[in-house]
Amino acid sequence: MNKALLLIAFFASSLALKAQYGTLNAILDRLEEKRGVNKDLKDVNIDDTKFVLIKDFADHTERSFVIIKGNKATYVEMFDDKQTGETSSNVFSGDVVRSRHNIISLRADKLENQKIALPITRTFLMTKQKKVLYLIDVNTKERWIEESAFNK
Repeated sequence: MNKALLLIAFFASSLALKAQYGTLNAILDRLEEKRGVNKDLKDVNIDDTKFVLIKDFADHTERSFVIIKGNKATYVEMFDDKQTGETSSNVFSGDVVRSRHNIISLRADKLENQKIALPITRTFLMTKQKKVLYLIDVNTKERWIEESAFNK
């Protein structure tokens, strides 16, 4: 009789723990969705997509663009001088590789169609938050936003 009661208590406690685990798992899923981490975005098409990063400083503004077309990429840096109003730009081109784990690697080895000695490399983590795609630079933690969401 004691063994039967002990067995019933064991199964009841395991069911209660399983219910708590389900609740904890749902909370963790919501937190990961807010941060945009651990989502499987392999089905998201980023062909013909432009990402934007804008940095504002006291004397100038930097605008950077990454344009992805297939396995080719264009990286544009624009500098706006606030004192003179002049704008200068650098246009780099190269290739992009996308891994299965939402990692995008950019290697721009040409500056205005001239080969450069030291290519510009960027590694991004692609995330999606509230239906907006972001690229997070793995090294600097800068967040690049998809231009179509930026224009809305």
